Amino acid sequence: MIRMLLAATLLLSGVSAWAQSLDDLNIQIHGYATQGFLYTSQNNIFTTHSSDGSPAWSEAVVNVTALPIPKLRIGVQARYFVLGNFGNAITLDWAMADYKVDDRFGVRFGKVKTPVGLYNEVQDIDPSYIWALLPQSVYPITSRNSLLAHLGGMAYGALKLSPQAGKLEYRAWGGERTIAADDGYTLQQRESGINPVNGVTFSTEGATLRWRLPEKGILIGASDSIGNRSVSVVTTANGALSGTQTIQQLHELFYFASWEHGKWMASGEYNRLPVTGQIVFPEVFTIPLVLDQRNWYAMSTYKATDKLALGLYHSQTFNRAAALGPARFSKDWAVAARYDFNSFLYAKAEQHFIDGTAVGYDTQLNPGGLKPDARLTILKIGVSF
Repeated sequence: MIRMLLAATLLLSGVSAWAQSLDDLNIQIHGYATQGFLYTSQNNIFTTHSSDGSPAWSEAVVNVTALPIPKLRIGVQARYFVLGNFGNAITLDWAMADYKVDDRFGVRFGKVKTPVGLYNEVQDIDPSYIWALLPQSVYPITSRNSLLAHLGGMAYGALKLSPQAGKLEYRAWGGERTIAADDGYTLQQRESGINPVNGVTFSTEGATLRWRLPEKGILIGASDSIGNRSVSVVTTANGALSGTQTIQQLHELFYFASWEHGKWMASGEYNRLPVTGQIVFPEVFTIPLVLDQRNWYAMSTYKATDKLALGLYHSQTFNRAAALGPARFSKDWAVAARYDFNSFLYAKAEQHFIDGTAVGYDTQLNPGGLKPDARLTILKIGVSF
């Protein structure tokens, strides 16, 4: 991956020129590649050997968009992603057709990004934000591929209110979502010896409202996402037993706000995810599934210079259905810096102070047991075009 980054840096001018030359055809080609390094003071995180220092975090992304006729945009984005034992494959982030009648109404169909919260629609674009890791309470990196998009459609638009009331943006969507078999949400289940054969697929629908106040830079919003009942196949690790996993309820709420002024930005988000269900191996045993996560974060960034940006956030998650102890929660203070060497090459440095073990940890790479807190250092370099 490091060789790829060096090669990409050398080729950027040529690729950029090529992308620009396609403007006449209404085709745009963009992408980026990143290489990350993780070190933890204790506890291996994200299925990496981070307590020894790990470079096992690499990504390469390419997207192509075209405007074949006025108002119609089509596009596709592919990603190679590896983080410890997650990924190591090429996946399709999104592939959609977007027809925008005007600012008030447009529709998208295909595999489209799910517009929940503040950052779900941009979490696949690493060059667009300062953070090496977005707040893991709401945007877990090990579940990004499952959370980013759904198969189906979305209607969107913006309505101008009175000069005293600002503007109201809306999104409404429906379709099918799949939590992959190797997703971070299923990690503990797999490590306990139960494998979801094809992941979990369920129908989903929801809506998001964003109110942009007349006061410049202030946004307030909410999302409501409902996943309907699903039944999927599970097996034991040795394949000796086969059963079913039933999810009865997957209803996710987001409340968020942001403020921008000059070089400053501040934002916050609250998210609740309750899930109920069960895993049944007929005539052998039944395992109840109960989750009641309450997640939130508050963040701020400051553009110190044209090239240097600084940031701070505090992120928390609590599973109120879990037993008391460090595995019930995670509290994370993160400080970050990003430096843009030029318009193509950037670097990120981030320090996390983590208490609790509810996010990001596995048992197989921590055979001695998890310590209740850890310090995580991340260094990341990226190239984009």
